[in-house]
Amino acid sequence: MGIFTIAITGASGSIYGVRLLECLLKKRHTVYLTITKEGSLILKEEVGFDWSGSEKNVERRIKKDLKIAGAYRDMPFAFFNEENLFAPISSGSHNVDAMIVIPCSMKTLSGISHGYADNLIERAADVMIKEGKTLVLVPRETPLSPIHLRNMLCLSEIGVKIIPAMPGFYNKPKKIDDLVNFIVGKVLDSLGIENTIYKRWKG
Repeated sequence: MGIFTIAITGASGSIYGVRLLECLLKKRHTVYLTITKEGSLILKEEVGFDWSGSEKNVERRIKKDLKIAGAYRDMPFAFFNEENLFAPISSGSHNVDAMIVIPCSMKTLSGISHGYADNLIERAADVMIKEGKTLVLVPRETPLSPIHLRNMLCLSEIGVKIIPAMPGFYNKPKKIDDLVNFIVGKVLDSLGIENTIYKRWKG
């Protein structure tokens, strides 16, 4: 099983992060989750989950909201506030296979591309880059300015995977879940995790 960090930031599309969290936990991977303050506000507005407060309280709410019970109750999972720079994922000596920022705001994208490391998400991403580990960003913004594009190019050139939240329509989506699953499926593909949550092109 893999060890993954998921970060949800203040861009619209927090459902992408929630769905990825569900998929990784169901496959019994170890998951560390962190959310920015803005990300928590948007998550509550768009999805209806209030994942703000102390780390242990948020962990309990997540397990309740995602109906993690029974065999899944004791799975390796931890939540860290964005201010907690003492969290294990802030150090390169802590083993993490990959990190996914989903959705990724342009503010976070800029912070990562410039090595700012001002909060746990930016620091954890900085660690992934310096350790040569897999970092996946799912930017959600439109239109994109030249600044946004330069920041993405800067990161792409050093090996960061950029997967914009641009769902395909060849699978004839019928509901929002189909669009969400397409993007999350693409992220899982980039991590080398087999999945069947979206309909693939068959020619």
